[in-house]
Amino acid sequence: MAFGRLERTERPKPMGEINMTPLIDVMLVLLVIFMIAAPLMSSSLRLDLPKSEAATPSDAPKFIAVSLAPDGGLYLGEEKLSAERFQQRITELGRANAELEVQLRADELVPYGQVAELIGWVQAAGLSRIAFVTEAPPQAPPQ
Repeated sequence: MAFGRLERTERPKPMGEINMTPLIDVMLVLLVIFMIAAPLMSSSLRLDLPKSEAATPSDAPKFIAVSLAPDGGLYLGEEKLSAERFQQRITELGRANAELEVQLRADELVPYGQVAELIGWVQAAGLSRIAFVTEAPPQAPPQ
């Protein structure tokens, strides 16, 4: 029987650097998610539309969306405009195509006088097709 030293293998040394590849992959995925989600969050205008039983979507092929916010802000599509600039733009659109339909979205809190004034501007621009956009009332559950 021989009494000798047993061969010992050296243990692996602890890793002194961080593997950056998974971190970069996660950051790129988050970047893509935020790039897609950011325009969706900022492009919507929140209005409380009046409720109506006759709320059906229009089949007009060409229309312009005009919104009137509770603070009096005028929007042509998603673009906020001053009253003077709005009148200029609506007149340009009316001259280009008099058959355009104006889909008017006015918040419930907007005074009727502002809505009537807006309708006057649209009619003065030569656009006569005006649709009032509303929300359908909630359906009562069947009893």
